[in-house]
Amino acid sequence: MSDLIAQGSQPRQRWRRSLSGDDLPAVVVGRVGTGRWEVPWDDRISRRHVTLTPLADGGVMVEKIATARNPVFFRGQRQDAFALRPGEHFVIGHTTFTLAIRPEVSEREPPAGLTEHLYDVAELRRRGFRDPPSRIDALSRLPDIIAGSTGEEEWLVRVVSLLLNSIPAASAVAVLDLGDPDATVTKPAEFGRPRVLHYDHRIADSQGPQPSGELARQAIATRQSVLHLWDRDDAEPPGSEPQPDYTSNEGIDWAFCVPLPTEACRGWAIYVTGMWTPKLEGEADQSRRTIPEDFRDDIKFTELVGAMLGNLRQARRLQRQQISMGRFFGPVVMEALASGDPQEVLRPRQTEVTVIFCDLREFSRQSERERDRLLDLLGRVSDSLGVMTGEILAQGGVIGDFHGDAAMGFWGWPLDQPDAVARACRAAVRIRDAFRGAQGRRRLGFRCGIGIATGQAVAGRIGTRDQVKVTALGPVVNLASRLEGLTKPLGTELLIDEASAKWLAREFSDRVRLRRVARVLPAGLSEPITVYDVQSAGGAFAATAGSGWIAPVLVRGDEPAEGNDAEENGGEGFRLSEPQVRAYEAAWDAFAGGDWEVAWEGLNQLPAEDPPTTFLRDWIRRHDRVAPQGWDGVIDLAKTGG
Repeated sequence: MSDLIAQGSQPRQRWRRSLSGDDLPAVVVGRVGTGRWEVPWDDRISRRHVTLTPLADGGVMVEKIATARNPVFFRGQRQDAFALRPGEHFVIGHTTFTLAIRPEVSEREPPAGLTEHLYDVAELRRRGFRDPPSRIDALSRLPDIIAGSTGEEEWLVRVVSLLLNSIPAASAVAVLDLGDPDATVTKPAEFGRPRVLHYDHRIADSQGPQPSGELARQAIATRQSVLHLWDRDDAEPPGSEPQPDYTSNEGIDWAFCVPLPTEACRGWAIYVTGMWTPKLEGEADQSRRTIPEDFRDDIKFTELVGAMLGNLRQARRLQRQQISMGRFFGPVVMEALASGDPQEVLRPRQTEVTVIFCDLREFSRQSERERDRLLDLLGRVSDSLGVMTGEILAQGGVIGDFHGDAAMGFWGWPLDQPDAVARACRAAVRIRDAFRGAQGRRRLGFRCGIGIATGQAVAGRIGTRDQVKVTALGPVVNLASRLEGLTKPLGTELLIDEASAKWLAREFSDRVRLRRVARVLPAGLSEPITVYDVQSAGGAFAATAGSGWIAPVLVRGDEPAEGNDAEENGGEGFRLSEPQVRAYEAAWDAFAGGDWEVAWEGLNQLPAEDPPTTFLRDWIRRHDRVAPQGWDGVIDLAKTGG
């Protein structure tokens, strides 16, 4: 991998960046407006000065942009276009640009004379710096350095540069990644080969020492900072052929590695290496036993930088997760997540949930009819899904998934919600009402079917550390989907399962009216289910405050007159009076018991505008008003495609 190093006239006027990534095959280097390739310290460089195009052999094609004012010097000559090879450089103004090969991790065995020192984090933090002002000044710049970075790669560049400038004896600094090791992995040999996230070397025109994989694994495995010291003469046994030494660079005689402590940087380490020259005879032997104070200060400083880096990365990750979680959770749930450990709160677990499944009606027909206005159709679908998800979140629910033109939500996780059924029903009624009436039909252009079911599921977070999704899995999710599918043949907009109906009947018996619609075997299920719809006077739900939540309550109002029209019952849909509900259920009992003549007579006393009544009458008429032989009271919609 090739890196471009920019070095101005001052030590801090420097960066080293990889010439690979999403912005290739070509990048533009200039003073401003070129992203991470900016050289803001040199006024001799134009806004857009040169274009760099990587070559297959590791070199780079450099081309001066026509509008650039000052010349580009390569090999002492003005050049407008040339091929730059690793180890070569060009100059613009006061800045030198060098092409370097990023070293890979070395896996050579340590030299025979190596001594190792381990540092405990707590012990280092108890000791003060010998030169506190300079160290504190460098640390105080770190938050601004990271805050001003456009991305993770950029702040790695800046942090490595800060360390290289703050540790005078260091010749190279790298950030390494051993991946996300399993908690059971404790021995250094069990870890894999580290990956170099970023690397910088003080001498731009040389390759620089390779980081030691052995040292990195030792630091990660022990979770302590590790210092290695060795004599330069020990790197190659006397009389042997010249070989690359421990860090693959002659003259390097110390290296330390500091593991980063936070979960966000699990498996990361900062590697620093350099050369130490004793001032007095015998000082080298003594240093390997007593550990020079210079190393202790540098390691303590690197640990503090690593801790700040890890904490800031952890904060950024949590911020990204919170933004991501905002798509799934309402404000109250987000507050609960913020007060605890999100990883623990979002851990998958089996629990009872109430699931809502909402699907748009007439989508296929409209997509065929509006094939020339698909963007408009997509906009209305997005608005419709927004209505669904908005009401689910408003009732403290979780957005579980999207299935094309359908949305799934649930209650009961990550927080226990004893009133989950009421919340789901209130969201359902508000969604239904949003699609009803002239205004909703004009704005959205769809109708909506809704199914609600309650039961056991595994709910939780799935995905990677940075890409997260929450969902619920289990038969109850499929049941809610099947209930939504039944709304079309039964002619209703909202159906709930028996478990949800029993909860409503128990908790809100004086404020909700339910109707047992049918017992059916839908396609996709092996056992029949009894389905209910919600018959509430006026179709209204009211909200009352309770325990920090908006508690949904079904409210009864004045009874509608028999035979009233749709506009008097919430805009669309037909609502039966309480006596009519009892008459329907009596007719259903006769139907289920095989006395279809009695059922027929009872259904004929009910309004023809009621879709389930019409469905049952049509079913009886289709069979000549005689129950089939072996009739068990179950309408088998799987055979009829319902």
